[in-house]
Amino acid sequence: MKIKFYLYSFIFLAFLAQAVFAAGDEGGHGGISPTVLVGVAVILLVSSFFSEIFEKIGQPSVLGEIFAGILLGNLILFGFPYAEGLKTNVVIEALAQIGVIILLFEVGLETNLRDMLKVGGTSLLVAIIGVITPFILGWLVAYLFIPTGATLSHIFIGAMVTATSIGITARVLRDLGHIHRREAQIVLGAAVIDDVLALLLLGIVQGAALASAKGTELEMIVYVFIALKAIGFLVAAVLIGQFIMPKVFEYFSTFESKSFVIGLSLAICFIAAYFAVQVGLAAIIGGFAAGLILDEAHFRHFMDHQKHHLEDFLAPITALLAPIFFVFIGLKVDLMAFSKPSLLGFATALILAAVIGKLSCSLGVRQKGINKLAVGFGMVPLGEVVLFFASVGAGLTLLNTYGEQQPIVSQDTFSVIVILVMITTLIAPPFLKWTLGEDPHRTEVDQTIGDFTD
Repeated sequence: MKIKFYLYSFIFLAFLAQAVFAAGDEGGHGGISPTVLVGVAVILLVSSFFSEIFEKIGQPSVLGEIFAGILLGNLILFGFPYAEGLKTNVVIEALAQIGVIILLFEVGLETNLRDMLKVGGTSLLVAIIGVITPFILGWLVAYLFIPTGATLSHIFIGAMVTATSIGITARVLRDLGHIHRREAQIVLGAAVIDDVLALLLLGIVQGAALASAKGTELEMIVYVFIALKAIGFLVAAVLIGQFIMPKVFEYFSTFESKSFVIGLSLAICFIAAYFAVQVGLAAIIGGFAAGLILDEAHFRHFMDHQKHHLEDFLAPITALLAPIFFVFIGLKVDLMAFSKPSLLGFATALILAAVIGKLSCSLGVRQKGINKLAVGFGMVPLGEVVLFFASVGAGLTLLNTYGEQQPIVSQDTFSVIVILVMITTLIAPPFLKWTLGEDPHRTEVDQTIGDFTD
């Protein structure tokens, strides 16, 4: 019965999409482009539909959103060309970029520096291994399968497979009822450190690529300077959060409305993103830094803080914009590219490099009584940071071995990265369940709370 319901719903959605796309092609009478209005409507409808489907089969909703984008982006294979305009629409792309900045802003809000310091050397060692090993393996795979690419292109691809998705991992561990186990605490602490290291790596590689495009010699001092700049930016953000932001929020404490809290917070987020771009870093590093700046203690003067967190206020905004980013990423996946045997080999090798690299994290666990394999599989899912890596790389160009300009991340490589994210996210939950098992002490109340917080 449920299968029929979803099948009929999808058929209805397909006809509806065709109707609204056809309506959008008729043009408008000034103002915003009908393509944008129709495109956003279709993106939200299709992403919501497939998010629901993927949640029903026990998978993260983000996979449904990516799948929706892949489906829309390849409808031309079935004689439906109307969605092609979404791939190059600058307004939808801008909405997608804003969505991922806010998404990383939320990750920063959920990152507690004090908790990071408490997790100890185990999580730090796990995180370091979880960055270095997949980075080296990914670099090697890129070198072997893209021999004509620039060295920085190989390095960038290696850097892309380093970031663990803390959101997906946390949800899987919670759903299994193991969120409070020592393995979970090690994984979550390591995933946070892992993301910070990955963002720093992104800043270094992106800065080196921009320097190369300007003709700057890429000596070691250039890399050192870029690394110091990225680290300095995050350190400056933390210091501002500790010493300046409390005074700012105290000054505005007479403003008590929820809208003011949201407006001020997002303004800080976008200003930080602006300054990150100005110093040659990715905008999402600024968004992440803004999340670190806005400690929960700063909001103690505002209305409803006892009942709500800033993340609760931002949830509707994220629910609107984040799916646009993930669908937009999926739109750029060319399924026809996988008809090339060489690309299938590249995809397989890169997936193995990412999984083996992340599983090597278990070597960093020195404590007795810890399920090392569970820690390794907990670090396997790759997520939003990797996808943003890919979108940044697609917009940067370098000279290849023949002296020709080419994107750091080609269309084929971009498709491989998106599939990589989906596969690593799909394989982690069953292997975590296998290594940890269901929690026998988990009650029906726990499950109800977990379902409610979804």
